[in-house]
Amino acid sequence: MKDHLHRDTLAVREGLHATHYGENSEALFLTSSFCHPDAATAARRFAGEEEGYVYSRFSNPTTTMMERRLAALEGTEACIATGSGMAAILLLCMGLLKAGDHVICSRSVFGSTIELLQSEFGKFGVLTTFVSQTDVTEWKAALQPTTRLLIAESPTNPLTEVCDIALLAEIAHGAGALLAVDNCFATPALQLPAKLGADIIIHSGTKYLDGQGRVIAGALCASNALIDGVFTPVLRSAGMSLSPFNAWVVLKGLETLQIRMQAQCAGALRIAEFLSEQTGVRAVHYPGLSSHPQHELAMRQQSGQGGAVVSFDVGRGESAEQDRARAFAVIDRTRFLSITANLGDTKTTITHPASTSHGRLSEVQRQAAGITQGLIRVAVGLEYLDDLKAELGQMLSLP
Repeated sequence: MKDHLHRDTLAVREGLHATHYGENSEALFLTSSFCHPDAATAARRFAGEEEGYVYSRFSNPTTTMMERRLAALEGTEACIATGSGMAAILLLCMGLLKAGDHVICSRSVFGSTIELLQSEFGKFGVLTTFVSQTDVTEWKAALQPTTRLLIAESPTNPLTEVCDIALLAEIAHGAGALLAVDNCFATPALQLPAKLGADIIIHSGTKYLDGQGRVIAGALCASNALIDGVFTPVLRSAGMSLSPFNAWVVLKGLETLQIRMQAQCAGALRIAEFLSEQTGVRAVHYPGLSSHPQHELAMRQQSGQGGAVVSFDVGRGESAEQDRARAFAVIDRTRFLSITANLGDTKTTITHPASTSHGRLSEVQRQAAGITQGLIRVAVGLEYLDDLKAELGQMLSLP
């Protein structure tokens, strides 16, 4: 189906054929296992010699529908779903890395990704070098003969830094390594890393793919060779599986991804412009603003959209403790924004990254990533825009 149809059509049509009942909305298969007509067929299916669903830990029709749809949107051959975004990164590393291998990773990625690479895989003999998200010379200088994988987010959480995906792909492939790009903030509605040379696209389906804050989900999109030959055997053994129900929720969320992202990106730009005019705001981080260091690159890579996440700094530079207290005071004045570290919801969320999403990092690591104690992140939802501006205005009206 996907050869001749637009991605907007694939977002509502790609999946599997309907059952004999002719359902219009995709079926939800809530079953742990599948029966076979005879023992010989069961043996062939378990061995992978014959197509057929076996056990929902690694094969389920609803999950397949979600995987096919997301792969079609990302423009990759295949996709594998996982129980969470971090499970997807765990699967990525377990599938590709062994003791003695080297990883180059942006130091601006999600805090749990840094912890996973540095602490968990570090104790198994995998070395990771953390580099600047935007300084290509650091990526090149970090290359080693044992470098197997480069990992980046674009834009990053929470400072919305944008990397040159095509250039990083060139660096990785020149060294015989693979490039994995976390596309959580942009989603395939805005950005297609595979078309820019990325080998693997990482997703936390918990965010914009679901779109309403309902379920936890993750995925890797890549070639058939990587999905079938590398990642599926690991998932089958290790079991970081996505439940069929959560897969169904994400599947339905993908149907409205494009229109949600358009509306939320438009709102985020207006909010970023509004925040830039407020006297209590020291800095605003948003790729859609011309003041953003990677604005031109973001507009090329992200279909002219800046995304739906805006970060701003309310610190006054007096001390980390005072900046943190001021950020907390601003957040606590909200009357209806959701104080939560999740994002991608139709409800606007607000959080203090230094104490939530990046709270497990050391202060040195946070400072290296540019995450100050005065930084606040807002993920713009679908509320009436003037209400959001009024709410943020009164929140910032501190003495």
